[in-house]
Amino acid sequence: MNKNFWKNKKVLITGHTGIKGSWLSIWLHSLGAKVIGYALDPPSLQSLFEVSNIGKEIVSIHGDIRDLKHLQSVYEKYQPEIIIHMAAQALVRESYLNPVETYDTNVMGTVKVLEAARYVESVRVIVAVTSDKCYENREWHWGYRENEAMGGYDPYSSSKGCSELVASAFRRSFFSNASENQKQPIYLATVRAGNVICGGDWAKDRLVPDLMQAFLDKRKAVIRYPEAIRPWQHVLEPLAGYLMLAEKLWNQGSIFEGGWNFGANDTDARPVSWIAEQLSSLCEGRLQWETSSDPQPHEATYLKLDCSKSRNLLGWSPVLNLSMALQWVVEWYTAYDKGKNMLQETRNEIKRYESLF
Repeated sequence: MNKNFWKNKKVLITGHTGIKGSWLSIWLHSLGAKVIGYALDPPSLQSLFEVSNIGKEIVSIHGDIRDLKHLQSVYEKYQPEIIIHMAAQALVRESYLNPVETYDTNVMGTVKVLEAARYVESVRVIVAVTSDKCYENREWHWGYRENEAMGGYDPYSSSKGCSELVASAFRRSFFSNASENQKQPIYLATVRAGNVICGGDWAKDRLVPDLMQAFLDKRKAVIRYPEAIRPWQHVLEPLAGYLMLAEKLWNQGSIFEGGWNFGANDTDARPVSWIAEQLSSLCEGRLQWETSSDPQPHEATYLKLDCSKSRNLLGWSPVLNLSMALQWVVEWYTAYDKGKNMLQETRNEIKRYESLF
């Protein structure tokens, strides 16, 4: 990744108050980018966005991606060059409770983010973030490639597959060639990653946030699906891939369009119970957990990505093993518990990550 590329680039991040968006905002700001964030309030009472105060360092706009008129006015005012679309309803269990809102946000929200970009001459690159769950999951023991069928059992996963189809249609119909509204092509790619872990995440119904909140509260955590296997990765791993891809789109254009996987190493696909045990050990026994006895909605047992395309064409690959990633997570929450400056702590972690590649 060429860090100098981002200096003074005008980057609009939708969903900058979410966990990925907050980490990315801090990273891009430290690289000298002019960051414009567009999002609703943080998705949880506590959040990295709030505890880091990154909103005071960037342009932070409260807005709903389903509000096309407002989006258009923001694009016109700030003239972004690169859009990284992250705003979404991001939880499987929430999608069972609110399927209409999930589809409205994840599908029509994507439509409006892309539609608004058609009429702004400054936009050159769009990276739309979806999910590994966009694939039709057949519980295979090999990774899904970018050309596999879209699908999804639950509303969240299905909505992400739909979002991929929306992006493909806009790319081929409007963005691939300059039109009456566009003086130059807009290069669009979609990116798919697995379960990310990191400090600063307090989202409900996620394993690591639930465990670390229990650690901070000095209570026993309750986990679901202890035998479910997930490919775990530190949040900076896929974010590095997104940034590398955006740079390639800017410099080399259409050959880097389409879908891209940024998943964990095969060795980092571990059961939920293993993660809980590892975190308990890293917390020196101060974290205890038990399995929920309540009935749970369907979630995939196993899903992983084939990242050969990203490795071979982008030169991207994970640089943190899972044990190190978990150690960094515990260190972040421990620093938070001690009242440290969490913007600086997060920046330090990003610098430590940058030193690895």
